[in-house]
Amino acid sequence: MDVKSLLLMAFAMLAAMPISAEDDSDKVDRTPKVHGTIRGKYEYQTEEGEGRFQVRNARVSLDGDLTKVVSYKVEIDLSDEGQIKMLDTYTRLKPVRGLDFTIGQMRAPFTIDAHRSPHLQYFANRSFIAKQVGNVRDVGATVGYSFNVGFPIILQAGMFNGSGLTDQKDFWTNNVNFSAKAQFFFPRGFNLTLSTQKIKPDNVSVMMYDAGAYYHAHGWHAEVEYLYKHYGHNAFDAVHALDAFVSYDIPLRKCFFTKISPVLRYDYMSDHSDGKRYVDGEEDTAGSLVINDYQRSRITGGLTFSLDLPFVSDIRLNYEKYFYRDGAMPKPSERDKIVVEFMTRF
Repeated sequence: MDVKSLLLMAFAMLAAMPISAEDDSDKVDRTPKVHGTIRGKYEYQTEEGEGRFQVRNARVSLDGDLTKVVSYKVEIDLSDEGQIKMLDTYTRLKPVRGLDFTIGQMRAPFTIDAHRSPHLQYFANRSFIAKQVGNVRDVGATVGYSFNVGFPIILQAGMFNGSGLTDQKDFWTNNVNFSAKAQFFFPRGFNLTLSTQKIKPDNVSVMMYDAGAYYHAHGWHAEVEYLYKHYGHNAFDAVHALDAFVSYDIPLRKCFFTKISPVLRYDYMSDHSDGKRYVDGEEDTAGSLVINDYQRSRITGGLTFSLDLPFVSDIRLNYEKYFYRDGAMPKPSERDKIVVEFMTRF
């Protein structure tokens, strides 16, 4: 049985499950919860001698419970690199313990780093896996199931349009994009995450496979993640991407900051295509897949200063050093730089 059939069966089983008609609304706090994330930063490119200020994110979200079964979330970014974007917008049903069904607009369950919200990132700029290779947010539905076998396990699977966030009204397709993710939370802070995803940005299907693991305990966070991206009909060479980093929290007493965290990351990606056809730099069905991101690796080091305030706030100081292959053409914002970022979460 293929993945599509398994997903359809899961949705059918969920739809057939009875939902209690008992009115528990009086036992549920329906007060909406408002959250926000503001990230302002200054970047200075050392080789070009040029700098810029930027509001990377100004996210606001509203979520809450209507009953013990029904919850919701709406999230918008008022400044995603200067653009307004509607992000998560979904309704979630939890008919029985451990099982949930979500329909709407959301980030597809895939990878570790691409799934992190901006306030949970360890660095000012995302890894190549999170930004270029495995970053997919779409409209669709997911089923999730969590259980415990001596340690927690979370399973998720979903089907999506493949239309992205803006092309929904007149989008119809006989193609199904899907993703599936399994998270194993082993004792003593160890985690293993395995996921796969199929997308079709244009005329070629793209399969991605991701494996990641991390250790989070005693102030340490050490993580490694690998992603393999394969293009159908050999339309483009397979892409390999790696993200590995470590962070250590040093508590501070009687100081303006509550802790300081040295961070160090290495990430890599081979020549990458977004899966769309181009002619002379413009999307065109008469063209072919091209290199949108040239092969490169990067070393990022820095310090994160955390403040213990009613609003969670970090100051991230990073230096990024890029290494491109011969013949590569770096994008204007993908070069050696110093980054100072102020992140506030409320």
